Amino acid sequence: MLSKLLNRKKKKQLILNCEKLETRVALLNEGRLEEYMLERKDDEVSSGSLYLGKIVNLELSLQAAFVDIGEEKNAFLPFRDMLPTTYDIVENIRKKKNLESGSGKNKKKTRKKGQSTLLSARLKEIEERIAKCRKKRLTVNDIPSIYPENSDVLIQIVKGPIGTKGPRATMNLSIPGRYLVLLPFADNIGLSRKIVENKERQRLRGILNEMEIPDGFGCICRTNAEGRKKIYLQRDMDTLCELWKRMEEQKIERGKPALLYKQPTLLERTVRDSLTEDIDELIIDNTEQFDYVKKLMTKIAGRAIAKKVSIYKKSLPIFEYMNVESQINSIYERIVTLNGGGYICIDETEALIAVDVNSGDRKGKDLPETILETNLAACIEIARHLRLRDIGGLVVIDFIDMRLQKHRDLVVKQMRKLVREDRAKSTILPISKLGLMQMTRQREQESLLEKVYDPCPYCEGKGKIKSSMTMSVQIQRKLKEILSKYKKEKNFALRIKIHPAVMARLRNDDNNLITELEEQYGQNLTFRPDPSFHQEDFMIIDPETGQEF
Repeated sequence: MLSKLLNRKKKKQLILNCEKLETRVALLNEGRLEEYMLERKDDEVSSGSLYLGKIVNLELSLQAAFVDIGEEKNAFLPFRDMLPTTYDIVENIRKKKNLESGSGKNKKKTRKKGQSTLLSARLKEIEERIAKCRKKRLTVNDIPSIYPENSDVLIQIVKGPIGTKGPRATMNLSIPGRYLVLLPFADNIGLSRKIVENKERQRLRGILNEMEIPDGFGCICRTNAEGRKKIYLQRDMDTLCELWKRMEEQKIERGKPALLYKQPTLLERTVRDSLTEDIDELIIDNTEQFDYVKKLMTKIAGRAIAKKVSIYKKSLPIFEYMNVESQINSIYERIVTLNGGGYICIDETEALIAVDVNSGDRKGKDLPETILETNLAACIEIARHLRLRDIGGLVVIDFIDMRLQKHRDLVVKQMRKLVREDRAKSTILPISKLGLMQMTRQREQESLLEKVYDPCPYCEGKGKIKSSMTMSVQIQRKLKEILSKYKKEKNFALRIKIHPAVMARLRNDDNNLITELEEQYGQNLTFRPDPSFHQEDFMIIDPETGQEF
């Protein structure tokens, strides 16, 4: 029995928990949580969605346009994202103009302008502007003349709304499938640079050259296409083209913004992108969704991968049974312990993510090798928690000081290696003279912490409140101000309403100071505790007139 356990294959599992209000996905590697994603029914504008919008304002100082998309907040569209770009994640294979003399099959699928509801004057004008941009090498300075205010634009959300900021958008559209990414209005076809094997690249180039791709479209061959037959790639292209056709045929209200294509749900994205050959099992706890996933995987990936999908029917919640819930709870902790000693502190702020690496209690163990070992262990947990918490933007890491340059280089190399498998793009700079590593991680939406938690209504997100001693000082200062102003008034009295914790401080520790105030100014002070008061609030009232000071 023991030998069977030792020889058992180590598993990579995708666990899907589908509920009415929330869908959760966990990626487990040997039972350890590696990735965690969460989607709620009331989530706002999602990254990847396409909108027909209207430019409401051009901010030349920001070199950006604000676009009305029919949502609560306008989209932010930088001028540079309104120019045609070359996708830096692909290697161009050929220009689309070389396809125009291709087979009759290609011509049969050519886009016909002016026939569908959406390809009316509004979309036709957009296509003409895009064509104008492609014919001439334009700069951001030309944008205001090509896209004046009230112009219609076809945009894609690249970053959802975060805090007070609206969504960020681009006009370089891309719609991902399982194996291909459709590029509307593009003129190039490419291969993902993550496909490194030369033989496989040659094979995929041949398939793309033979595929039926409609004129006016481009595509990118994704990493998932490795090892797949032409039939799967062609089927994926046909599905994406059909999706675009349905989008074009939508009826929209004249002159108003419209949502044309909504980003697929978390369940659909997980099945499309994450259920690959290296995943041993996908377990889902919803019968209806299980049937849907099973049919979808059979259609787009074949029966071999579809067999990896199984249904969970036990009474215990799936995340409890798979020991995921306890690991999720640790995501929200500020302090993360490291294997072999030491810990890291992760603090999310408005401007950046601050990560502090600490050695812990290592008396007599501050050797260079021990410090390096702790920093390398910290890299593993930092990379893991950036993914788990889905935090991004600017990240500043304060590693334990390393005297040797070769040790600092090893830490940078380790960090770059660990973020390579992350879906979000990261850029890492060498450790500075101050011992800080600066990195950026692509941020498309609110972090997990922002999504799950609201700021505390009591401390207003500060995490701290003023102490009872601080409040005592403030109250006495205010009382002195009022009493000195009305010191000539006879029979003048004040009633002070305060929080019970502050009342306890005044009654015990500071009672003699209050008595001195009364004797100094010859006035009467009455204190009343009120549990409904915030600890930082107090009210000073004239009991005769009810006037508040």
